[in-house]
Amino acid sequence: MKVLIIEDDPTLNKNIGDALAAENIISESVFDGQLAERILRKSDFDCIIMDINLPGKTGYELCTDFRKFNTETPVLMLTAFSELEDKVKGFDCGADDYLTKPFFMRELILRINSLVKRSRRDNSGSTQNATIIADDIIIHPAQKTVFRQGNEISLTPREYQILVKLCQNKGEVISKGDLIAEIWGSSFDTNTNTVEVYINFLRNKVDKPFGKNSIKTKVGYGYYFESE
Repeated sequence: MKVLIIEDDPTLNKNIGDALAAENIISESVFDGQLAERILRKSDFDCIIMDINLPGKTGYELCTDFRKFNTETPVLMLTAFSELEDKVKGFDCGADDYLTKPFFMRELILRINSLVKRSRRDNSGSTQNATIIADDIIIHPAQKTVFRQGNEISLTPREYQILVKLCQNKGEVISKGDLIAEIWGSSFDTNTNTVEVYINFLRNKVDKPFGKNSIKTKVGYGYYFESE
């Protein structure tokens, strides 16, 4: 496994690198956003650890631009803030997970392993590539493309995974815990509001522009896709 550490605090950058090395994970370190972007364009990594407050280019800007040419590699964002708005902005830029400083290195390792495991499974080709149709949504798993009413919808990897899960089980209520276990792994905090954030993103992209209300919430139970 190879991880890129994008963190401008030299002490924290080194501590993360040492923690990864102890787990036999190869890492490369960079300290500013502009240099990080050049590295990301020419090199491949299994996971990206990205601070938000970077010189040259912020983590938000860097992640947004990274997702224009790479939608597969998981991004774990680091921030000194814990406000919901910061997390929403990070997820909307294409981040897959979030850790608020200070954090335990063991938790960081668990998050990285979970993200990489999910990413490899999703890209292994082991999943079914048959077209998924739910109402007027058409999903092509082989290409990871989504269309509604003939219009292609651009989704982040996690948005796509949640939509696929709901559409594959249309009409069935999927619990928040099941979504977390399926997409983020068992090490993810089940008390997080991450799922709610992503469901809101999906509604804004998949439902509202098309005058639909397909993604439903069953309060206290979970979410489901309702075909009209």
